[in-house]
Amino acid sequence: MKKELDFDVVVAGGGPAGINAAIASGRSGAKTLLIERYGFLGGMSTVALVYPWMTFHTDSGKQVIKGIAQEIVERLMAQGGSPGHLRDTVGFTNTLTPYHPEKYKLLALDMLEEAGVEVLVHSFVDQVEVEGNHIMSINLTTKSGPIRVAAKRFVDTTGDADLAYLSGAPCLQGRDQDQKTQPMTMKFRMRGVDLSKVKEEMKANPSNFYKKTPIGELDQIPLTGVQGFYKEWSESGVPINRDQVLFFAGPEEDEVLVNCTRVQGLDGTDVYDLTKGEREGRKQVMMMAEFLQKKVPGFEKASISVVGTQIGIRETRRIDGHYALTIQDVVAGRKFDDTIALSGYPVDIHDPTGKGVQANDIEGDGSYGIPYRCLIPKQIENLLVAGRCISTTHEALATTRLTPSAMATGQAAGTAAALSIANQVAPKDLDVKKLQAILVENGVVI
Repeated sequence: MKKELDFDVVVAGGGPAGINAAIASGRSGAKTLLIERYGFLGGMSTVALVYPWMTFHTDSGKQVIKGIAQEIVERLMAQGGSPGHLRDTVGFTNTLTPYHPEKYKLLALDMLEEAGVEVLVHSFVDQVEVEGNHIMSINLTTKSGPIRVAAKRFVDTTGDADLAYLSGAPCLQGRDQDQKTQPMTMKFRMRGVDLSKVKEEMKANPSNFYKKTPIGELDQIPLTGVQGFYKEWSESGVPINRDQVLFFAGPEEDEVLVNCTRVQGLDGTDVYDLTKGEREGRKQVMMMAEFLQKKVPGFEKASISVVGTQIGIRETRRIDGHYALTIQDVVAGRKFDDTIALSGYPVDIHDPTGKGVQANDIEGDGSYGIPYRCLIPKQIENLLVAGRCISTTHEALATTRLTPSAMATGQAAGTAAALSIANQVAPKDLDVKKLQAILVENGVVI
């Protein structure tokens, strides 16, 4: 017999957006459930080793993402799970935020429990029951059989817009001209790396590294990230379609997270393509590790310590919402009357078919606004969306997909879900000024 549950707010997807959405909803007084298909929380941050968090700040160093996201960082710092916001020695952003994934997994559960949120892991959403323009319930496939979950409001933080898609809300995917998406990446960590040797190599050959690398600061600050070794890579012959080496230090002193594999031309919502991607990604990990050990100073004694539980997904489906954020909005640093979050992360498009990355800085004060309308899908009245599947163009998704931005939209969506119930209005009809006031009261920068 199918078990039945009933909540005010159901959040599907236990990644950074979902965690923050559920905490915000629970703290707002709504009876809230968070659903996650893996046995632990953290989404791409823990499942796929997306590390470090980039970025809470603008290029000038002004912090524009706070709220629950900042609270998480501070509580991790108190537990020895993060050093806080550090200078980005790649130079792509002003700061980055290292964190310990295992401590983050547990902290998330603690904060959800404190907020009165119920959590169900090992649960996969596979059906959505819709009547008219409302989701009535969702079906979970679990080890203990199917579970039907009804709710007044649903928040889709699946990353792939699964809930929106299954409900019939219109969705888009990839580039307009061919629907191709940014590549997948299988990330991995290596231990036994001599980072002091890497730093000396950077100081000795600055032209072999990213043009914005703060070489002159390296004697005063810890090494947090490296992009370059262009010469070694160009001579390597490794059959991976990219143009440089990229890795980040930590969380341990002799450890790095390598972000170098590139799996292109596959659809992250297609199980057959995902199967191919997992195999190809792991093959590339072995090739990359061997190259680093043989050719990059400081890696002579390094070895693989962990590979992602699954391949990292940058882009799949996104909703067609009441407004689609554009690259023009981002680059101009545009703010909106219904802004519910800011971000200072530049446009960062990994080419769906080529080697390179398109990067665009943000003008004005270095931040852009994310409108509330981007969280509201068309057609379905009681659904909100947060994280990388909000309503944007393909190009703008290349900044909103980043973890701190996802945390910020998650807090906004969870707060809006609970507030719309309290005010007895559909999310699209919510008084945005009330929502903004609550977010500001809870530390959000808008």
